Amino acid sequence: MRDFAGKIAVVTGGGSGMGRELIHQLVAEGCNIAMCDISAAGMAETQRLCEAAGVPQGLRVTNHIADVSDAAQVNQFCEEVARQHDTDTIHLLFNNAGLGGGGSMIAHSREEWERTFSICWGGVYNCTRIFLPMLQKAEAGHIVNTSSVNGFWASVGPGIPHTAYSAAKFAVKGFTEALITDLQINAPHIKCSVVMPGHIGTAITANSRKIHSGNETNNIDATQIAQARARIASMGRDASRLSDDDIRKLIAERDRRFREEAPTSAAEAAKIILDGVKTDRWRILVGKDAHIIDEMVRTSPERAYDTDFFEEFATKAGWRIGS
Repeated sequence: MRDFAGKIAVVTGGGSGMGRELIHQLVAEGCNIAMCDISAAGMAETQRLCEAAGVPQGLRVTNHIADVSDAAQVNQFCEEVARQHDTDTIHLLFNNAGLGGGGSMIAHSREEWERTFSICWGGVYNCTRIFLPMLQKAEAGHIVNTSSVNGFWASVGPGIPHTAYSAAKFAVKGFTEALITDLQINAPHIKCSVVMPGHIGTAITANSRKIHSGNETNNIDATQIAQARARIASMGRDASRLSDDDIRKLIAERDRRFREEAPTSAAEAAKIILDGVKTDRWRILVGKDAHIIDEMVRTSPERAYDTDFFEEFATKAGWRIGS
């Protein structure tokens, strides 16, 4: 897959972040796009940005509402792609959709935990299973599954539970590595890659909060405040002395820092991913911090969850302690 011109790519989570940037760059290279998301407004903005930059004549960019954790919705998405692109074939599948939350098995609800896991892992499984027949009909295909550095290091720092997301991303990594042999034997014209980003500047923290609370506005409501208090409690801290306004300020600042102070932008991440696909790399680390933590975990796996290990990593990678 040395270039993407004339190909058809399915991109999940296309309404924001890395999904939006992947689409923007694929369109610039002449690739047809079928994107899905649960946010119609997000996808409309992605399409608007593509059109503002210039969509080559004859190129199709279609939007589809689908929750990737729901196999029935993914089946409908697949049928819409076939109909709207007038094809039984796709060439690229970017399983990019993701969600944070459910950090603690104890402090967070079962619903939040399983929602996070079912999107981050179940979405990859559902889309791969359901779009595989269309990939098999292509002369060459590529599956790109987004895991994370949390797919080999289940932490974002000491004192912060991170179980649902990490468990899902470990599953994505293992699944993709197992697919290498499976595809070599049963569909050798299809390649696969696992993407492991470090801290990328996206709105995933804000978007995840909205999804878990059921509030798609930018207003931080009572449900989101309660969830934030649960998160603080899961870190062993007392939030009882914080007012609701204090909590709102903490949430807004956390969102801002995650988006604006990341060492790698979503656009930079998308370029690294697409370059990795073009060069047939099955393992794509994204960001200097991803390379650093990968090396450190391999060198000292028994220390990986010690406080001094994280502090050493944070210093090398430029992460802010407590972020």
